[in-house]
Amino acid sequence: MFIQAPALVSQPNVSHAFFTRQGGVSEGIYASLNGGIGSSDEPARVQENRRRMAEAVGIAPDALISVYQVHSPDAVIVEGPWRGERPRADAMVTATPGLALAITTADCGPVLFSDAEARVIAAAHAGWRGAVTGVLESTIAAMEKLGARRERIVAVLGPTISQKAYEVGPDFIKRFGEEAPGHERFLGKAERLDHAMFDLPGFIGARLDAAGIAAFTDLGLCTYSDEERFFSYRRTTHRQEPDYGRLISAIALTP
Repeated sequence: MFIQAPALVSQPNVSHAFFTRQGGVSEGIYASLNGGIGSSDEPARVQENRRRMAEAVGIAPDALISVYQVHSPDAVIVEGPWRGERPRADAMVTATPGLALAITTADCGPVLFSDAEARVIAAAHAGWRGAVTGVLESTIAAMEKLGARRERIVAVLGPTISQKAYEVGPDFIKRFGEEAPGHERFLGKAERLDHAMFDLPGFIGARLDAAGIAAFTDLGLCTYSDEERFFSYRRTTHRQEPDYGRLISAIALTP
């Protein structure tokens, strides 16, 4: 049902999970542990799936917190369940025990952060747009506002589309070169002319290393190639399916 990272398991008073698509109640293209509130799956099934996830990380169902993700660089500080609409952002930070910060992905990079000494955690949704525009750096800055220190922060990247499955076209290559100069090494050779294979996990790791955190771990799990365990937006698109399930990656401070 979920995968854990040794780097976070070793953090005291921290619970986390990179949930797979297994262990839920959804059916069809959403089978089975779809956590996507924004999907067209039956809401009751998504709610039950998220309840199971909350139970797995040891928190109450209404304490599994997520944002309305928009591929932005924005990080918000969370002190309790939202009142009203979810904020539009792509990272969450908290020092409040009993809350699980839950990021939704289906190829983009879910990054979980922890500073065990300061008891500050975070979760970020890092697609290529967010990674280029600074969502990872914004997350670290927000953690520092709550007392974390970047030289103590541990970060782990969960299931993400791999370079071998991520072909990009001329428009992407041009924009990436303009917005992330000096990082062309993450654009590998593709079979098609004027295309490239983009290394999103490698780029995320480079941004975090440059930010000066204590340690970064990439679990090396490809969402596109492992259909049994993971949902993938790109795989769904290639098959011309009407929708896709969403994976949840969550981290919480235990009381």
